[in-house]
Order: sequence, then structure tokens, then C-alpha cells
Amino acid sequence: MTVSNPAQRRVLSELRGVGVERPTFDPALAMALRERIETSLEDLAGELDRPLWASKQALSRILGCEAHHVSEERSGFAWSLPAARGSVVHKAIQLSVTWKGEPAALDLVDAGIERLLDDAQSGDLGAFLGARSSGELAELRSDAGDLVCKFLEQWPPLLPSWKPRSESRLRVELCGGRIILSGKADLTLGTAMADTAGRLIVDFKTGRPGPHHTDDLRFYALLDTLVIGIPPFRLAGYYLDEASFHPENVTEQVLEAAARRTIAGVTRLIELQLGLRSPQITPNPACGWCALRPTCAGAEEWDLARRHDSADGGT
Repeated sequence: MTVSNPAQRRVLSELRGVGVERPTFDPALAMALRERIETSLEDLAGELDRPLWASKQALSRILGCEAHHVSEERSGFAWSLPAARGSVVHKAIQLSVTWKGEPAALDLVDAGIERLLDDAQSGDLGAFLGARSSGELAELRSDAGDLVCKFLEQWPPLLPSWKPRSESRLRVELCGGRIILSGKADLTLGTAMADTAGRLIVDFKTGRPGPHHTDDLRFYALLDTLVIGIPPFRLAGYYLDEASFHPENVTEQVLEAAARRTIAGVTRLIELQLGLRSPQITPNPACGWCALRPTCAGAEEWDLARRHDSADGGT
């Protein structure tokens, strides 16, 4: 295959996992992880009168600040141009995987917007895009086109032999369907061979690296393990703005950490859904945009901590 620049060579090296031996896993691992999660949650799950859905977003919010999570659930998600841009970029990258010929970034963006407008599954996003002015859509196309262009410049063409799958949905039902874990990986490459791991899961990011991004990818690895039976061999966040991979090799310890975090997050989600206790406040970066910010003591505490850190950094 033709690799045209150093960025593509770096990506190709990461995709191939040069120097990374494909690990083998005990086929019983997936069953043991499932049993551990279900055993930890079965008593609480038995109190639910409707299925509880847990996504990476819900887990990140509930483990970040319970009060923020409850506020977001009550108010519902509201689309903005930056959020829509991210969805358009992801859709354009998804289309690039199976696009015939050499795609142009804006062609992919326009096709992505068209799909989102027509796709009933896009729901409120389609309505949001349809209500934008010509100027707003032009700005969206420009910003999304820049990021998609970066992807096309930085990534080598994905060969069919790599078995690329984009926006691959994962769903795991636990405790008789009372708990549903769900996710959607941006890009999955490769496949497991018998007991040998061979899949790479990639999450594309359009901003700066965040500590929860690793946890999100580990959650995908856990879902993939429970669905396929053999874990992926590697996870990677790819940051388009800085053309960098943040990889992690999957081990039993990584999966165990993901299972513990999932148990902790789902436990909190169930407890709050059942009204067993009041939501706790935990100051964190989400305080900057939380709807509770004007009246929340946690937001004030977070601001004080940031000012203190800034003062320390300047001495």
C-alpha cells in the first residue's frame, strides 16, 4: 500500500502494533467477567421496574458528579454546533471506510450531513441540522471539513484485509435484561483468531486528551470481550488536531478495572433511579458548563481550586 507522509507511517505502525505480541486469553475470562458483574448487581437490578441503560457517557457523568448527571438527565441533551460538528465528522469518517475511489473531505462531510438529515435514528440531530441557517451550515461544513481532511491526510487507506468496521454497535444484556450496557466504537480493525486477540478499537477525538477517554475505551474493551468472548488486543484514542495516538494494550488487569468501574457506575445509576439516596456533588471539570453552576457549592469549590492551582503555577 502507498503511505505518503510521516503521519501516515506513524498511524500504520500503531495499527499494526509493531513490537506488540498478540496475547492469548482463557475463553473462560469473558464468562468470569460477566458473572462478577451480574453477581455484584443482581440484588439492585431485581428492584428495577424498567431496564436501565448504561453508556460510556452515563458512566462518565455519574462517576464524575452525581448531581450533574441527574441534572443532565432531567433537562435532556440539547444539540449545539460544536456537538453537531463532532457527529458530522464521525459520520464522514464512517463513510470514508467504504467510499469508492479517493474521497474529498467536503464530499464526505456533505454526504454525512445528508445521511444525518435523512436517518430517523439521528433523531433530534437531524431536526437540529435542518433548522440551521445557511451561514451556520457553511461554518459547520468548514470546521468539519478541516477535521476530516486531517483524517485523510494522517491515515493510510484502510485495506479490506484489515476488516474495518466503523460505528460498530455493542450491546450486552445483564441480569435477565434488566441492565443493558451499550456502546458504539468509532473504528474496529482486525478479528480474534481462536484464543488469540486480534482486534484494535479506535476512538476518534476532536479536542484535547481527557482522563475519562481511557476509561471510555476500556468500557468498549469490556463490551467487546463480553460479546465476542475474546478481548481486543489494543485500544487507542486518536486525536485529529495533534495527529497522535494514545494506545493501551489490553490485559486481564485492564478488563478487571473496567468491570469494577462499570459495577460502581451502574450501582450509582440504579440507586439514584430507585431514589435510594440523594445525588452527591463532586467538583470536577464539568462544573464549567453544568446547569447547576449558578447555585452549586461544588462549582464554587472547583473555581477556587482552579484559581489556587493557577496561582501555584505562576510562582
